[in-house]
Amino acid sequence: MFDHFIWSVVVCPVLVAVAVRFLADRMRPDTSVLFSVTSLAVTAAACVINLAAFAVKALAELPFVAGPLGFSAERVRADTAYVPWVSWVSAVLLIGVCAGLIRVWRQHHRDAVFARRYAALPTEDGLALIDDDRAEAFAVPGRPGRIVVTTGMRAALDDDQYAALLAHERAHLSAGHHRLVQFARLAAAAYPGFWWLARRMEYLVERAADERAADELGSRRVVARAIGAAAL
Repeated sequence: MFDHFIWSVVVCPVLVAVAVRFLADRMRPDTSVLFSVTSLAVTAAACVINLAAFAVKALAELPFVAGPLGFSAERVRADTAYVPWVSWVSAVLLIGVCAGLIRVWRQHHRDAVFARRYAALPTEDGLALIDDDRAEAFAVPGRPGRIVVTTGMRAALDDDQYAALLAHERAHLSAGHHRLVQFARLAAAAYPGFWWLARRMEYLVERAADERAADELGSRRVVARAIGAAAL
């Protein structure tokens, strides 16, 4: 059991994190995002399953739990008597994982409430232009998704830059980047060692959207100029 715990909860996730960090920089941003998020999510899910299995073993050591289930608490304890702490440490870690997942899900709910504020805005071809001097633009996922741009942002960009901005935001919607980032955050909540990689996913989805916008417009220069103008 101890070997299983070390490999499944400690060693393998670290190896996956190193491999993801090494390989991600050698792929196109869109491929890198999908590969990284899938790797982190699958590994984190495997960790949670293993922790749950060890936690069940901890519960089975309690007579008032083992009895109704037809287990022998003494026999369960004797099975791993040389490492009695593993199952209970796993149970504590599992509680921490559940708390982290709940925290991320609550943030997701707050984001969804924010998105619903824009769900009723009138749009033209999925674009909602709102009167606001601040220079802001963002994609709002949904059915259908929409792009929200402020008049301040529109005034800051010329026509080519504005087209690049819209292509960038459409790329976020079509690729489902909000879902990929959410999966990365859930993976980091399940395994905190993935947090730095999950934060990197937010950077990678922006790069992926830039690349797709450049492909759509046929000009990296226009996209780069749009990014610079929007940032300033």
